[in-house]
Amino acid sequence: MTCRKLRYEFKEKSLLETALTHSSYANEFECLSNERLEFLGDALLGCIVSVLLYDKYPSYTEGDLSKIKSRVVSGVNFARYAEVLGLGEKIKLGKGEENTGGRERESNKANAFEALIGAVYLDAGYEKTFELVSELFSDAIEENNFPRDSKTELQEISRNLFSETPEYRVLSEEGPEHKKIFTTEVKVYSDIAGIGRGSSKRQSEQAAARDALSKMGC
Repeated sequence: MTCRKLRYEFKEKSLLETALTHSSYANEFECLSNERLEFLGDALLGCIVSVLLYDKYPSYTEGDLSKIKSRVVSGVNFARYAEVLGLGEKIKLGKGEENTGGRERESNKANAFEALIGAVYLDAGYEKTFELVSELFSDAIEENNFPRDSKTELQEISRNLFSETPEYRVLSEEGPEHKKIFTTEVKVYSDIAGIGRGSSKRQSEQAAARDALSKMGC
């Protein structure tokens, strides 16, 4: 079975099927979900990206490398790769998850991507997995050429400047269940607030964090 956009043909097709099976579908049809593969893929991606960064930036300190890694190895970045590979349309979802916009949910896409990498490892081993991830992430490894994880950045700045963690609060939920729009507020040090909107709580939190960072001049 082939994942064409990844340019890899699975020897054990059940691994790919499991990688694309959300827990909601697994619960309805009593089959394996992608959660264990997601766990494995997350660990592999963290390891491989660390090696790539270590090799590419020999003069960078541990702190520099950790900062870049946190932005490359992130849900928002993994969701982007899931879209590039066309995983969103292939994820098997339960009826409830499908009807509440689960196919567009960033976390579901990111989890499927992690699970796919875990499946490749089990099917072909570390060397092939390293090769595929290296090729896929080649652009992202170029510094600043990847999506900004605004929540993580805001949290780091808030802790460094104020010794506090940003607080998020959902202000409103609008629209039908399958097309909800969330509006979220984030407060930093009581008087710096950001507001954002998105089709999921996570997306609205990212937007709110971006707004707060902009107000802080970051």
